[in-house]
Parts: sequence; C-alpha cells; structure tokens
Amino acid sequence: MRCLAILISLIPLCAAAAEKPNIIIVLADDLGFGDVGANNPESQIATPHLDRLAREGMRFTDAHSSSSVCTPTRYSLLTGRYHWRTRLQNGVLGGFSRPLIAPERTTLAGLLHQAGYHTACFGKWHLGMHWPLKSGGFADDHGKFGSPTPESQAIDYSAPIKDGPLDRGFDTFYGISASLDMFPFVWIHDRHSTEAATATKTFLRTGPAGPSFEAIDVQSSLMDRLLSHVADRAPQARLGQPFFAYVALASPHTPIVPSPAWQGRSRLNAYADFVMQLDADIGRLLETLTTHNIDQETLLIFTSDNGCSPEARLQELQTAGHQPNHIYRGHKADIYEGGHRIPFLARWPGHIPADRVNHSLIGQIDLMATIAEITGQPLATQTGEDSISFLPTLLDKPADPDHPHTSGRKQLVSQSINGTFALRDGSWKLILGPGSGGWSRPQPGSREETDLPEFQLYDLKTDPSEKMNLAADHPERVARMKAAMESLVTRGRSTPGPELANDVPVTVIKPVRPR
Repeated sequence: MRCLAILISLIPLCAAAAEKPNIIIVLADDLGFGDVGANNPESQIATPHLDRLAREGMRFTDAHSSSSVCTPTRYSLLTGRYHWRTRLQNGVLGGFSRPLIAPERTTLAGLLHQAGYHTACFGKWHLGMHWPLKSGGFADDHGKFGSPTPESQAIDYSAPIKDGPLDRGFDTFYGISASLDMFPFVWIHDRHSTEAATATKTFLRTGPAGPSFEAIDVQSSLMDRLLSHVADRAPQARLGQPFFAYVALASPHTPIVPSPAWQGRSRLNAYADFVMQLDADIGRLLETLTTHNIDQETLLIFTSDNGCSPEARLQELQTAGHQPNHIYRGHKADIYEGGHRIPFLARWPGHIPADRVNHSLIGQIDLMATIAEITGQPLATQTGEDSISFLPTLLDKPADPDHPHTSGRKQLVSQSINGTFALRDGSWKLILGPGSGGWSRPQPGSREETDLPEFQLYDLKTDPSEKMNLAADHPERVARMKAAMESLVTRGRSTPGPELANDVPVTVIKPVRPR
C-alpha cells in the first residue's frame, strides 16, 4: 500500500515532467535579499514586477548561493556540484582566466540539450574561457585582474574563443567574459568578440576595451537580446521544442550605471536606481511571455548570485531606511547570511501555486536535480552530485523519501570569499572560523578576529541575525557538525551514491593569518 501511495503522489510530478516547460533562469548580480520588496516590508526601493513574480508564484525565504561571491556561485548553479571541489578554493576568476568547468562535466545546459531543449546564455559568464593569443596558445590571468598583463594585451580577437559557453552545453551566447568591472570590455557573440579591444577604458578597473563598448549599455542590451530571443523561439516552443535561457545579468554589480531614463528615479542613490531598472526589465520579460502566448508554459526563476555589496553605499541606503540584506548579518563576500542568503522567486502558472511563501532550505545548487526531474532526465552518478530536487516543494506535493535526489535538503554548505566554510543542519549553522571570512567585521586576520572563539554556532530559528555564538554551549553539536562537513568533503559528494574525487585537496578549517 505504501508503494502504491508513493506512486499516486508522484503522478502530478510525472505529468509536470512530461510537459517540459520553457525554462528561464535570471541571475542578478549582487542583489540583496531585502532589495526585493516582497522579502522586505521596510524596503525603500520599488520592485513591482519582482513583487508580481512573488504573488503569482512561490517565494523562498531560506534559499542560498553556494558562495558569497560571483564565480563559485555560477559553477554550483550550472553543475549541481559544490565549487570548492574544484581548483577554486577562494576568490573569483578574471576576464582572461582559463575555464573552471571541466570539458567532461555535464552542465544544466547540457542536460537540457539532451532533453531536446534549445539552450541560450545571455550575460556574464565569469567561469573562464580560452582566449587565443596571437603567438599561439591561450591567455590565463590566474584570477589576477587588477591590471592588464602583457599576455592579456596580445589576444587575437579575430580568432574563435574556446571552452566557453558553447562548449559547455549552450547553443548560443551573447554577453561578457566576467564582471562588468573586469576587462576585456568587449561583447562576445557565440565564439567571437564583436570587435577587437583596441581601446583602453576604465569601468572601476582600467583595461583593454572595444571602442564601442560602454558599461551603461550592458543591462538594456542584454535584455533586448533576451526578449528578441524569446520572441524568436516562441513559435518552436508552441510546437513542442522548448527553450532554456540562462540570463546572468551584470546588474546591479559595479560599475553601478543605471541608464539615463532611470537615473534619480529611486531618490535614494544610483544603486537603488539600478535595481529599479532591473525590476522594470523583469516586467518587460513577463510582458513578452504573455505577448507570445508562452506564459503558461514557462518556468521563470529569479535569484541573485550573492548578497548586496558594500559598493552599493550601504550606509547611505541604511540611513534612508533601506536594508539591502534585510535582517541578515554581513554582505557580499561574507560567510554570514547577508553574504549568501539570496532572493529566490519561482513562477510557473498552473503548476506552482500562486502567492506561496516557502521556508524550506534550498540552494541554487539544487536547480540541476530539480530541472532534471521536471524534464524526466535521470542524473548519472557523476552528475549533480551535490544537487537535491525541490520539485515536490515547488509543486506543493509530497516528496519520495526513497529517491536519492528528491528527499529534501537537510544540510547545505556555504563558503565566503576567503574560503571559510559554513554548514547548515536544520536551523543550526556552524561557521568553521572565527570571523566574517569576507569584507565585514571581524575581518580575516584582524586583531578583532584573533581574540574570538575558533568556531561560531548559531540557531537561525531564534537568532536569524547571527548575534549569539552558541559554540561554547553546544560542544557536542559543534563536533558532530564539523565531522559531517569533513565527511561531505572526503566523500566527494553529498547525495547518495559512490564516492567521488575532488579535483584538489580541500582544507576544511582555514588557518587564521594575521594581517
């Protein structure tokens, strides 16, 4: 009888999988949890279109990126594997860095391509690619992006780029290689730059740029490309060939450059203006889906790669009554919740119940298993090894407790910019270090940090702002969670299945280095 009950409960999930909706994932850049009005009753930034997404779909309050900075989050989202299993143990890549995703690894785009989807990527890649040199070979800035190297000034912009999005499962790409403040400042279409970087420009950092490239044009250009693509793919989608669009925006990350039409609109600062422009573009996307009669057949997910950055001029916003990261401690780069607890909205009319608030623990890393289940694609043992489907949660259906990828998430690992780990276990969070691991106080290596206990333990159910370190009161829990973290590392996976190898040795507890 129990087996029959499980089969009956899964019928709606199977029906959903058979339909294969169009899938659009919009990943904002440095947008805080509290920048979405639906998440923050005290928000001072108007986000009517994101609030509409929340009303017409499901809003998650305990969703997380795997890292509090750019590159590692993107790796985990697209592979369903923790980024710290790769060579990237801290920091981010640069615009000329070599690829982070291994050629043999299945990405979310590759999985959907196998399922018959047309796959497109728009925006900020920031996962490395092989830029050809005029002398032969490829550039590699080793993640050092502060100033151009002689090698980066010898790029052959007329030659095809290798091991970029088109070699990681996407049929087409239009965007930039890394963050908007990282050179090269050029547009890339599929495998080629649209122009050579023969100029030098400064968008916070100074480096090689295309003569026509301007940072202020990027947000509108990306959205125009996306909306044109959706319009082009709509007829095929209505005939049964769905599409997947991964939209990695460069906003509201620095340089904070809202278009002239949005400058001053928030009456707060340029960051708030930029958020309002982003919100309006989500409205344009919703209108396009409706205009082309694919609104009901499209799963739209909106999220952010990490928390709001101090570059948003946080004190200025806070003085005006706006908390970009809401009640959560810290910000971008930190191991605290403000670094990696992110907005997460999901809308699929007729499938995801409308106006639902969900408090389940989920990670962006879970999109791989979730979308695999939606499209009926089984995951191989070496694919999405850290991904757990939350499709039953999305559809408000019971989960199958015996399915390795759909049993619900109980633990989740986060990491800061300097590599400090944190493990969630239910409402408990263990930080395997004494400070922020990032840019807020207590900063890594500071005198303030050296005087603190080795670990931090918080009960987020009663202390969501991480004010009371309970590590000394619960030594057994600290030991148990530390052992669990070590097991997640050594097993090479966090889902059931055969043990796998990490790409490099992983140090769980980072040494404290005085400044």
